[in-house]
Amino acid sequence: MSVTSVDKDLDTLTLTLVAHFDAPAERVWDLWADPRKLERWWGPPTYPATVEKHELVPGGGVTYFMTGPEGDRHFGWWRITAVNPPRSLEFRDGFGDEDGNPSTELPVSTVRMQLVDEDGRTRMELRSVFDSREQLEQVLAMGMQEGLTLAVGQMDALLA
Repeated sequence: MSVTSVDKDLDTLTLTLVAHFDAPAERVWDLWADPRKLERWWGPPTYPATVEKHELVPGGGVTYFMTGPEGDRHFGWWRITAVNPPRSLEFRDGFGDEDGNPSTELPVSTVRMQLVDEDGRTRMELRSVFDSREQLEQVLAMGMQEGLTLAVGQMDALLA
C-alpha cells in the first residue's frame, strides 16, 4: 500500500497522511486534476465519490458526494486557495448538508497537498489543519483517519 504513515497531533490540530508512489509527480497530480480520476479514489471503496463541480483555480472549488452502501449520500466541498501544478494544492475542506450546501454544524479544515520527488518516487503529503481540538477529535471519531487511508490506498491501482 502506498500510505506510509498517518499521524494525528492534537496539540497542532493536524492530521497528516504521507504516501509514496512509483510514478512521477505529474501522474499523481493528474489524479487530483482530472475529476473523473479524482472520483475513482477520493472516497473509501464502500463510499465512492461523484464529483459535481471541479475548478482547481484559486477561488474555485470542488463539490462532490459520496454514496454509501445503502444509497445514502454524504456531501462535501473544497474552496481552492492555492494551486501550483504539479506540486501542491491548498483548499478549505468541509462537509455539506443534504442539499450539498456547506454544513454549519460539521468541521472545516485547511488542507495542503504537496508532491515531492524522492529517490525516483513521488512522496505525497496531505496535511489537514483544524480550528480546534474538538473539531479534530470529531472527524477522528467519524472515521476520517481510516477513510482517508483507504481512499488514498486506491491511488496505486490508478497509477499502475
